[in-house]
Amino acid sequence: MKESQSLTNSFLIEVDFLSNRLKNIKQTYKTTENKALKVRLFSENKNIFKRVNEIYKIAELLNKKNTEKINFSNLLVEITKRTLNENKFESNLFFL
Repeated sequence: MKESQSLTNSFLIEVDFLSNRLKNIKQTYKTTENKALKVRLFSENKNIFKRVNEIYKIAELLNKKNTEKINFSNLLVEITKRTLNENKFESNLFFL
């Protein structure tokens, strides 16, 4: 199976957007007192985390099928892994 660079590129763009959104959610969550907004932010954070996890699984599959050492799917795996780890590390924010 050949790697689809346009598909991988689309995932890279999506993960970048989702990563930035997660950072914005956490910042807003820290600064707001509105309980309804906090509930919505918590829910959105959970949904985004699920989507990044889905992309990570796809990236791993693409990377396993590719024999090259340096490729876009390898980059996608690394970026999604970092986003997931960052989100796990900062997930305690929601329980303050």
